[in-house]
Amino acid sequence: MTERDEIVHIGGYTAHGGGRSSGIMAARRDPDTGQLTPLGTVAVTPSPSFLVRHPHQPVLYAVHELPEGEVSAFRVGPDGDLTPLGGRPTGGAEPCHLAVAADGGHLFVANYGGGSVAVFPLDAQGALGERGDLVRHEGHGPDPERQEQAHAHMVSPDPGAGPLLAVDLGTDSVYRYDLDTDSGRLVPRGPRTRVPAGTGPRHLARHPDGRRCYLVGELDATVTAYDLTADGGLHQRARVDASERPGPVQPSEIAVGPDGRFLYVANRGVGTVSVFALAAQAPDPAEPDPAGLAEPDPAEALRLVAEVETGGEWPRHFAFAGPHLYVADERADMIRVFRIDAATGVPAAVGEPVAVPSPSCVRP
Repeated sequence: MTERDEIVHIGGYTAHGGGRSSGIMAARRDPDTGQLTPLGTVAVTPSPSFLVRHPHQPVLYAVHELPEGEVSAFRVGPDGDLTPLGGRPTGGAEPCHLAVAADGGHLFVANYGGGSVAVFPLDAQGALGERGDLVRHEGHGPDPERQEQAHAHMVSPDPGAGPLLAVDLGTDSVYRYDLDTDSGRLVPRGPRTRVPAGTGPRHLARHPDGRRCYLVGELDATVTAYDLTADGGLHQRARVDASERPGPVQPSEIAVGPDGRFLYVANRGVGTVSVFALAAQAPDPAEPDPAGLAEPDPAEALRLVAEVETGGEWPRHFAFAGPHLYVADERADMIRVFRIDAATGVPAAVGEPVAVPSPSCVRP
């Protein structure tokens, strides 16, 4: 491995979750070409379906999407090897997402099956402490199969001092919480934001300007643009389809590109990544509304510029690294590498797909 090469970790489903992975894999990334060279499994562990890195320490965290959920921490070696730092039960079934607070002091976990959000303190080395809180959501949505109860699907800490946003697919809601750092407990901040019934919100992407965010609906295949206030309030600006392709669509990952000009959405079922151009600047939600923004124009906030085929059917997650986009297709057993055109924002495939069993998360 050269000094310029980088390590990418890949989470996936093992036999415990109906998948073919053996745990967390590592790959070497060439920053110039984007090429990935698999290095094999670096942690044999059950269904590490989502991974996140500590912002300051060489520590990687994984949820284990099991009937009795768990979360684990690993110290990352220079060649991508992982040394276990211990694990904890999450207090709920099927944890599917996790995130670290901007200051590195706490870890948040979304328990999909349990419909709850767990909080863990982290010590100075990034190791997990005893769970400090477990907040359960209540309610259901109109879909009797997918929304029979609460299903927390994502936790999104504010990069600054704002509240944590928790996206719940089952209750069609985005909840707001402040973290009491002394007690490690979550304190509700105002009422939850309710999205249209049957949306099934999955993931949320924050804009780098801190004043916008975008929510993808897994069940109705939509993308909604919001103005984001300092207290975590969401004010809808636009709502569009996630894909223009015919057939059942289940959007998965959503993220704003590094320069803030484009939004990317992965569409399972049709095997595409949609690219939306974003307005140059968000209005200040605290200012008066002389332009009549109460009736938002979708073309102003979200404009589809391309929908790119990934070569698979089930793109579950993607991540940016330099000019490259890495797409994990869970059912096609591959990571596809794309290079993003800096002017248009459109990704173009580079090289051949990289064989990886049941990948569900790719973490440069």
